[in-house]
Amino acid sequence: MLDAAQWIALVVIVTGLAQTAFYVVQLVYAAIALHNRPPVPRGATLWRRYSDQAPPIAVIAPAYNEELTVVESVRSLLALHYPNFEVLLGNDGSKDGTLARVIAEFGLKRVGRYIDKSVTHQPIRGFYASPDLPRLLVIDKENGGKSAALNAGINASRSPLFCAIDADSILETDALLRVVRPFIDFPDRTIAVGGTIRIANGCTIDAGRVTGVRLPRNFLALVQIMEYLRAFLMARLALGQMQALTVISGAFGLFSRQRVVEVGGYSHGTVGEDMELVVKLHRHMRDLKLPYRIDFIPEPVCWTECPEDVGVLARQRSRWQRGALECFAKHRDMTFNPRYGRIGFVGFGHIVLVDVLGPLIEVLGYLLVPLLWALNLLALPWLLAFLAATFTFGIAISALTLILEEVQLRRFPRARELAILGFIAVVENLGYRQLSNVWRLKGWWQFARREQGWGAMTRKGFGGTTA
Repeated sequence: MLDAAQWIALVVIVTGLAQTAFYVVQLVYAAIALHNRPPVPRGATLWRRYSDQAPPIAVIAPAYNEELTVVESVRSLLALHYPNFEVLLGNDGSKDGTLARVIAEFGLKRVGRYIDKSVTHQPIRGFYASPDLPRLLVIDKENGGKSAALNAGINASRSPLFCAIDADSILETDALLRVVRPFIDFPDRTIAVGGTIRIANGCTIDAGRVTGVRLPRNFLALVQIMEYLRAFLMARLALGQMQALTVISGAFGLFSRQRVVEVGGYSHGTVGEDMELVVKLHRHMRDLKLPYRIDFIPEPVCWTECPEDVGVLARQRSRWQRGALECFAKHRDMTFNPRYGRIGFVGFGHIVLVDVLGPLIEVLGYLLVPLLWALNLLALPWLLAFLAATFTFGIAISALTLILEEVQLRRFPRARELAILGFIAVVENLGYRQLSNVWRLKGWWQFARREQGWGAMTRKGFGGTTA
């Protein structure tokens, strides 16, 4: 019989092993996905293959107090290589100079624009455009949050597809041509596609484009590069291959406007509106018993600035955790429900294991397992098993993800950078991972108290080379 201390250790160890097993499966599926759909060469080949079939896209970028980065972001969007697109910048009642700077930089004037009222948002105060830039439209609306700004863009858009991005992000010029591929390959089934987000800190940025990929000097930014590799190249690519993807990053996602309108657009009153939209689409299509696809493509890259300050990063991670829990609570009846197939078992099983139980059990393990061993209530083999589940397997998963990135995508051109990231893959498990789980536990507490709001998110902005 196991005593109480051994039961605690067993629960922690089994949960850690279950997470690791799921990550290994994700790595296998990610490798299969990259093998089955290898990256398309850049340049003329991509344009010749897809431009004639590419449907129109409305790029919607909500902006709130983005004065530092908004001009570079708009330039990046206007420079996209895509045959038919429009850029809709939704100024969500910014209190800084976001609107004034865009108007001055691009010579915009107030214009009229008809919009429908398919989805809800706060009143629109005005539209701004210029005949010299027919692709650009700025929507100035009363503050209502990111979801409301996106909904305003959906109502104003005139394209069958819309691409939702963050106004503080920069798309690679061929990103739309790459992310639209599933809509071309499976036009009757594809309803949403996600793309990869990469960290721009440390990179050289000129005229709204990333012209040189470099690693940042800031430790927190380096750690987040590894986190993003695991999240996008491994987890989301694998779940997309399984057709069980539950989240498409709010920083870069392509959607069928019709299907999004059918589910009421982005939901208000949650900080996880991007995840909630994808789950609503799954539920809607399953309830209608219609065939559909929600995919993830690793090649189209959206560059974003990540926090380099501990306080800002902590607030971000707590908010992400709270958003995942809000979405899970709202749609918990889908969990392991046969009616929802693989999304109920695989997609929501992943949410339960990683987002719901993960931070609770990991933090409990950090506190109790070493303490029980120190009090001679737990034998050494149990402690070693805990350390293996917590540290060794975590390092292995990160290292394998980095290898997969190098073999398939090769975004880091120098061996020195790969060596640095390999070092980060080890040391992030020795303190940062534990701190990150504490932040996620704080998000659990905020969810339990029904707290709302995003918290302050300060940024440096894309000014030349960031470090």
